[in-house]
Amino acid sequence: MRGFSLIEMMIVVALFFIVSVFSLMTIDPALKQGRVTEGYNTTLMQLRQAREISVAQRQIYYVTLNGAVQPNVVTITQGSTGTVVSTKTLPTDVAFDVEPGYPTSKTVAPTTPDGFGTGGVSIDFDQGIVGGAKNVIYFYPDGSAADVVGNVNNGVVYITRPGDIRNARAITLWGATGRLRGWHIYPTGAAYYWRQQ
Repeated sequence: MRGFSLIEMMIVVALFFIVSVFSLMTIDPALKQGRVTEGYNTTLMQLRQAREISVAQRQIYYVTLNGAVQPNVVTITQGSTGTVVSTKTLPTDVAFDVEPGYPTSKTVAPTTPDGFGTGGVSIDFDQGIVGGAKNVIYFYPDGSAADVVGNVNNGVVYITRPGDIRNARAITLWGATGRLRGWHIYPTGAAYYWRQQ
């Protein structure tokens, strides 16, 4: 007489599963966005750390963005000794990636971040330079950034989950000063535009 019947227990279990499914459906997009933010922060912090170490120790340090294999890796290396100072890995579902729909113009709105590149290459440094390595940035003791042969290194790197343009991020580098800027993509009708963070 006391207690629950089997039907009452089945109703409670069914309600529990329904609430769990709705919770997962609402939490999943936030988790995906969080992983993209983590990848963006990892890349930005590695670039900033390399610049700060270079200025503080009065030595050349370089950052290598390896987007050729999954998971993508960002490495800081001491220039004269070749000693790897730091290696950070992006979350496994986040990559240096270009998605269809990124703005492609340097001058006509919507533009690429800081007008660098054409939105077609995920790691696109050495803007306007022939040769060099587009994925390696050398930071000098004065805070500036250059490529492997000493040319001022301006550029952009795009970070997102492949197939997920709505959470895309970008980081631009102004080589003459070593200034780094973060960007987030936003929809505007059927198109997208970059806004500085």
